[in-house]
Amino acid sequence: MATPEFDLGDIKRRMQGAVSSLSKDLGSLRTGRATPSLLDPIQVEAYGASMPMAQVATVSVPEPRLLSISVWDRSMVTNVEKAIRESDLGLNPMTEGQTIRLRIPEMNEQRRKEMVKVAHKYTEEARVAVRHVRRDGLDILKKLEKDGAISEDDEKRQAGEVQKATDDAIAEIDGVLASKEKEIMQV
Repeated sequence: MATPEFDLGDIKRRMQGAVSSLSKDLGSLRTGRATPSLLDPIQVEAYGASMPMAQVATVSVPEPRLLSISVWDRSMVTNVEKAIRESDLGLNPMTEGQTIRLRIPEMNEQRRKEMVKVAHKYTEEARVAVRHVRRDGLDILKKLEKDGAISEDDEKRQAGEVQKATDDAIAEIDGVLASKEKEIMQV
């Protein structure tokens, strides 16, 4: 059996993947503000396939509470409108030719608190993913030390580097959550 290889760069890359996945998940959470990423999860039936909104239209934000969707193909307007209505976003599209306007309604306090809970859930999943990467890295180091490939001092030093990378990733995750929480609770 091949000896596992320890690569701190790979561990940091995997931890960064958890952070970027969290950012993407939080970007799709609805706040009181209009953001194009709000429509990222919506799939539109187009040309016999299911496509992301970004592949059939341009989404812009002309006002803080308004999204404007310019559909490229006139025949796709009804499909885009249907996809928005069927999504769980609770948005009501208004169509004007090839442009669809979406008013983002004000969220009440209870809805804001629900969104914060969802954000916390996503954040905890990201923390767990980072801890799994840390565990994998530490397991490789212990195996290398046990097999005599590295000394006990090297194992301790590299384990400290893995822990530092973990702490940095968790701090970044907490920062992403804090900024999203502030954005959600802003009236």
